[in-house]
Amino acid sequence: MNPNHHKPILLTFFTLLLQLPNPFNASPSPPITALYAFGDSTVDSGNNNYIPTLFQSNHPPYGSSFPSKLSTGRFSDGKLATDFIASSLALKPTLPAYLNPSVKPVDLLTGVSFASAGGGLDDQTAMMSLTLTMDKQWSYFEEAVGKMKSVVGDSETNRVIKDALFVISAGTNDMIYNVYDHVLGRVISVSDYQDYLLSKVEAFIQRLHDAGARRITVAGLPPIGCLPVQVTIGTVTIPRIFHHRICTENQNADSRLYNQKLQKLNFRLSQRLRDSKILYLDIYTPLMDMIKHPHRYGLEETLKGCCGTGLLEAGPLCKPLSRTCEDVSKYMFFDSVHPSQKAYSVIATYALLKLFPLL
Repeated sequence: MNPNHHKPILLTFFTLLLQLPNPFNASPSPPITALYAFGDSTVDSGNNNYIPTLFQSNHPPYGSSFPSKLSTGRFSDGKLATDFIASSLALKPTLPAYLNPSVKPVDLLTGVSFASAGGGLDDQTAMMSLTLTMDKQWSYFEEAVGKMKSVVGDSETNRVIKDALFVISAGTNDMIYNVYDHVLGRVISVSDYQDYLLSKVEAFIQRLHDAGARRITVAGLPPIGCLPVQVTIGTVTIPRIFHHRICTENQNADSRLYNQKLQKLNFRLSQRLRDSKILYLDIYTPLMDMIKHPHRYGLEETLKGCCGTGLLEAGPLCKPLSRTCEDVSKYMFFDSVHPSQKAYSVIATYALLKLFPLL
């Protein structure tokens, strides 16, 4: 392996580090006890393996970079950002899916993912994809709390929840299914639909707070217009189809607007729920930095996926016999929607540097 292979990433991480206030004062007090994730495929460790939906990735070539090359149901070639965060917090090597039968009640005490690929903040999104709604994910969390109490009792379970880190990552599917690619066309303004989604975020944060959660992070939207599938759809009217791939700027502008609204919501909730830390998890910035400056990260392709043509394939269309790129570490996306393990590692590092000192 080239000894300089990771230098661009390390230099970029160091640059980020220098830009952050007191980056080395990064030990939360009290220590984080567990990591619990809710949302969509960006944090689904494989829950969809155990429900009847087409939105599954428990087959090759998914998992090609995961330990033992296991296709775990993660929509990537390897680990997700939540896996990297869990290991960085010394909680566990990877964050398991709650519905995985191998997960025991004692495992719940250090965290699991309740997320479901294809889902969203809007119940209609999950219903279209036959995946877990946020309400269903919540009911599984309540079930998990009961299991934890049966192992360590009420008091210890409450302490674990109080000092745990909760991650909510959803919204992209909502915008794609219900605004951009809706078969009936747009039925609501972008801004109004964003406000509806944010009302769902607010209600879910309130639920978490009522259940004892005090450290909550909410991921913003990525640059949706730069997802390979959206680039493909956006370039079909350009002459010499697929030869000139560019991001769909209006969708990126929508993402930025949503993220601004989310940050304001988090601030308002932090003011109201003063005993809590409700933080914005910025995924837009690191993803755009990878797109604008790929060579800093050792990347060569940022607007196509590694699987198949890289233009449209994802989930069931990214099949065991699909051809894949020669070196996935040079790709920002593994399929036409989901980041590669390389990209997720960048997002996780950025998140830890940005948020860890605030927890």
